[in-house]
Amino acid sequence: MRRALYLTPIFLSICASALAAEGKGIRFWNLTASTISKLQLSPTGKDAWGMDQCVNDRDGTVDHDERLKITGIGPGQYDVKVASKDGRVCIVRNVEVKANAVFSISENELTDCTR
Repeated sequence: MRRALYLTPIFLSICASALAAEGKGIRFWNLTASTISKLQLSPTGKDAWGMDQCVNDRDGTVDHDERLKITGIGPGQYDVKVASKDGRVCIVRNVEVKANAVFSISENELTDCTR
């Protein structure tokens, strides 16, 4: 019985450390004026666009001031391609993405756009 009482705090500490290390993952915060209907990332300068991250959202879009869980990538420098519901497609280059952190794109960063 004493052994179990001794090991319980150690076990709980290990579990808590594992959960803390996992964190909340990478998230995107839409600070543009538009609803984003498609969001893709590519390692900076590679034009190797990954999956549409909007599939991670319940309604498939990211409204203004909404956050989106990003999957399938690790920390690094990325180009981010966003398409808005109104048909505008923009690329924001050299965005820093950190582990367990939020990165954002604001309206004034949308300078490389087409319709």
